[in-house]
Amino acid sequence: MPEPSLPPKSSNPRLQAVLGHEFFAPHQWKRRIALWSGAVLVALAAILFAKASSWSYALFLRLLAHGTWIPLILTPLAFGLLSWVTEGRLRAARGSGIPQAIATLHVEDEGFRARMLALPIAASKMALTLIALAVGASIGREGPTVHVGAGLFYSLGRRFGFTDAKAISRFILAGGACGIAAAFNTPLAGVIFAIEELAGTFEHRFSGLLLTAVFVGGVVSLGIMGNYAYFGTVQTDLPLGHAWLAVLLCGVICGLLGGLFARLILLSRHGPLAMVGRLRTRWPVPFAALCGLVLALIGMLSHGNVYGTGYDQARAIVQGAAQMPGESFGVAKLLANVVSYWAGIPGGIFSPALAVGAGLGHNIAHFLPNAPAAAVVLLGMSAYLSGVTGAPLTSAVIAMELTDNQAMVIPIMAACLLARAAASIFSPTPVYKDFAERLVRDFEQHQAAHAARQSAAGDTSAYAEPAAEADDDASDDSDNRHSEA
Repeated sequence: MPEPSLPPKSSNPRLQAVLGHEFFAPHQWKRRIALWSGAVLVALAAILFAKASSWSYALFLRLLAHGTWIPLILTPLAFGLLSWVTEGRLRAARGSGIPQAIATLHVEDEGFRARMLALPIAASKMALTLIALAVGASIGREGPTVHVGAGLFYSLGRRFGFTDAKAISRFILAGGACGIAAAFNTPLAGVIFAIEELAGTFEHRFSGLLLTAVFVGGVVSLGIMGNYAYFGTVQTDLPLGHAWLAVLLCGVICGLLGGLFARLILLSRHGPLAMVGRLRTRWPVPFAALCGLVLALIGMLSHGNVYGTGYDQARAIVQGAAQMPGESFGVAKLLANVVSYWAGIPGGIFSPALAVGAGLGHNIAHFLPNAPAAAVVLLGMSAYLSGVTGAPLTSAVIAMELTDNQAMVIPIMAACLLARAAASIFSPTPVYKDFAERLVRDFEQHQAAHAARQSAAGDTSAYAEPAAEADDDASDDSDNRHSEA
């Protein structure tokens, strides 16, 4: 039987060279399809999550209308339940979710990545965050959206056959960038956030992946939600002269308070906050319920302004609306954010931090009659976010994109840089990076202990049942120490 003849080569060498270019390689197109599919899925998930978050908080407001005392019972019970649900296999669903994404970029172990980013974790992250918002938790959805984005890209990348650790890292990074961009409708901030906060560096191989993911996700979001600014368009600027005192005051004051907030939620093992950490480790469910009770008390004292993401209050302050929260809103919201994060429940800190910054900026504006109030609010919002996250460039870009304001570029960047320097007094390491380093350190200690037990037991009993049980115990202890991540 004659062998099938190969197709004749093109007689045009230029055409042959073009067709042989890497752009047409099958594996490159498989990666592009996986990337584009992931971007579409993350954008749709972010939109659904945003709509569901608004619905969940609206449900809480309807409950609150029947009695301001309801959170005194409902919120502690729900916080305790959320803490109990996330005690086992869903522990990775706790907290913001951004530290989990950062940690998986630095640990290329497949088991670790699966525990942090598996689809059940992503799904539970969304569901439990919605429950928390429905009972008044002072949390945001942006961090969880980053976690969900990284998890979707991770799972999709593996489904398409990308099992190489470096390739999966790029998928995780692109998913996180797409998540933050879709959550705020801020494409540029998504790219900057991935470089400054998630990856901590820039590599040219990542640039096309990030830009493509954010572009595709942005097109999907634009087609469904339309072109909008998160807080609405804010037309203001900061004239040179005495008004620039606002940059100094907002940068220093909001930066210090942002660093203080970061230090409070980090709960270091030494110092006065160590006792809080020990109480939560020993009695996580009662401690979470107590945090819910404290939040409800703060809510009653603040006339219900501290519940939820703080979006409505922040928008009212930024836009200079007739009805704004009281003068104590910034400090009260900060305290509400602390106790909500201490509870160890799922939820982020981005939107609540923006709300705190807007409240603080509104307070500072009273002492600066020569500066436009809206400009000072923008400075306070961006500076506080920079102090909390330790990411001045991301904070500046987010503040500008959220308000569709380019006239405040230089003042906002200056305030963010000052805030980062001031925040380092309380929190030298950015909060997300600190949480991620704890996760990585615990994983390395767990691996070292497991290897030592295997060596002590010998090759024949390395996988015996007692060793496995001890391994589980060590994992549980490690999780208990750092459940706040």
